[in-house]
Amino acid sequence: MNKTILGRYGNEHGHWVGDGFPVRSLFSYNMLDRHISPFLLLDYAGPHYFAPTTDRRGVGQHPHRGFETVTIVYDGEVEHKDSAGNGGVIGPGDVQWMTAASGILHEEYHSAAFAKTGGPFKMIQLWVNLPAKDKMAPSGYQGITNADIPVVELAGGAGMARVIAGDFGDAKGPAKTFTPINVWDLRLTRDADMTLSLPEGHTAMLVVLGGHLTVEGNQDVGEAEMLMLSREGSEVHLRANGDTTILVLTGEPIDEPIVGYGPFVMNTEAEIRQAIDDVNSGRFAMAA
Repeated sequence: MNKTILGRYGNEHGHWVGDGFPVRSLFSYNMLDRHISPFLLLDYAGPHYFAPTTDRRGVGQHPHRGFETVTIVYDGEVEHKDSAGNGGVIGPGDVQWMTAASGILHEEYHSAAFAKTGGPFKMIQLWVNLPAKDKMAPSGYQGITNADIPVVELAGGAGMARVIAGDFGDAKGPAKTFTPINVWDLRLTRDADMTLSLPEGHTAMLVVLGGHLTVEGNQDVGEAEMLMLSREGSEVHLRANGDTTILVLTGEPIDEPIVGYGPFVMNTEAEIRQAIDDVNSGRFAMAA
C-alpha cells in the first residue's frame, strides 16, 4: 500500500539567525503540531554566498531544553561550542547531533577558515522532540563525520542514500536516537525513477533541498519544499526531474502534549516557566 500525500509546505520568507544563517523554516510544530511528531522544526539555511571576512559570523551563546538539534552541512563549515565542554567543526557531509535534554548553552559560528575564504553555504537544522521521560536527561553531543555515514547505492543507478540515522536496507546510521527515527540524505540522478520503502505507522516527510521531484506520479515538489505523507502505507514512488537532493525523515510519533517557547520545548507551561527561571537564575548550565 502506498502512502498518501497529506500536504506540501514551504516558506518564501526567510530570516537571519545571528549574522551567519539566512534561514527559511520549512515546517514547525507551531503550524503542524503533533502531525509532524517526533519532529518539531526544520530550518533550511542557504543556499547563500558569503564574501571573505575576518569577522566572526554566526549566533552567540543561547539555551535549549527538551529536544535535540541535528545540523547537516552541505556547503561551508560550522563551529560548535557548548556548556558541557563539547565542540568541533563540521564541514560538507558532516552532522552534529546535539541532545539539549535537561539543558545546554551553546554557540554556532562559521569556522574561522571558512570565514576567511568565504564561499557557498548551505545547511539544515532539524529539531527532534524527546519523550517526557527523557526531557530532563543529561545533555549529549554526537559529532558524525561524512566518513562515519554509510552510503547505499540505489537500484537501477537511481543515485545513493547516506544513512544518518535509522536503517536503510542492511545499512544502519551512526546516530543514536531516543525514539525510532530515520534520517536519510538521498541524492537522485536525473530521470531517476524509484519506489522508496518507508516504515508503516511512522510520520514521514520528504524535504527537497535541491532539484525537483514528482511524487506518486502527479505531485510536484521543488527546492525548499516539504511533502508530508500519511502514516499509513509503506511505499512512495519518486521521479527526479534533474539531479535532486532529498532529506527523508520518518519517525515513530510521540503522543504527548507539546508546549514550546523559543528555545524550549516541553510538555507543560509550568516546565517552560521552570526553564526560564533556571536560565535567569544561572542554574541552567548546571543542568547540563
